[in-house]
Amino acid sequence: MELNLSSKVVLVCGASQGIGFATAREFANEGASVIICSRNKKRIEQAAKQILQTTNKTVLPFPADLSRTNEIDALISFIHSKFSRVDVLVNNAGGPPPGAYLEFDQQDWKAAFDLTFTSANYLTHQLLPGMVDQQWGRIINLTSITVKQPIDNLVFSNAMRLAVVGWAKTLSNQFGKDGITVNNIATGRIRTERLSKLAETSAKAQGMTSDDIFNGWISQIPVGRLGTPEEIAWMVLYLASEKAGFITGTTISVDGGENKGIF
Repeated sequence: MELNLSSKVVLVCGASQGIGFATAREFANEGASVIICSRNKKRIEQAAKQILQTTNKTVLPFPADLSRTNEIDALISFIHSKFSRVDVLVNNAGGPPPGAYLEFDQQDWKAAFDLTFTSANYLTHQLLPGMVDQQWGRIINLTSITVKQPIDNLVFSNAMRLAVVGWAKTLSNQFGKDGITVNNIATGRIRTERLSKLAETSAKAQGMTSDDIFNGWISQIPVGRLGTPEEIAWMVLYLASEKAGFITGTTISVDGGENKGIF
């Protein structure tokens, strides 16, 4: 299937590793103009070098902590210095920390909200007017299976990511007439650095090994394995393409069937 992404300008957030990195690499493979960001300057620049080495395509790295609006402003200024627009926005700020409800204070809740919701909202608010002007755009939010099936000890993710889903549905209703689609991808257990850290945390709390935790997770996944970052990236690329123009306001699970609900 030809996705016709070579003429698009794409911003992929949280792209120094894992799903964000794989997504940026796949967009580069398709010939899109890609900007990548994450909070760690060294890691995002290294990610750009790795993509160049594997695809022979240049992507533009920019360090930005998306929980800070002034750093988002700097990112937007950088993009505008290179391009006149952003066609595809992939909101991906990484996951908030795991833990039980009473372990966190109100400052922790604010930090999680800024990371998970405010970052996506502020960045979208800055870029959406340009999409309206050109009457075309794609906003894709990487969320989690937690928006459909809460996970113990991920109280921030369970709460904040649902806010993103409600917000996205509202935007899809308002801006569909402008050729802009807004969708979410509810990722399941994907083999990333974050998942390894979550396994370590769970193993320590339960007096088990990380392998025990991974095996327990896999036993709950009908396809019998963890997902790969590329499997999420391919869904992002499809939603970003012209082929997906009639899909908006949805939350699509890519989880190997782990979500046991009907929807």
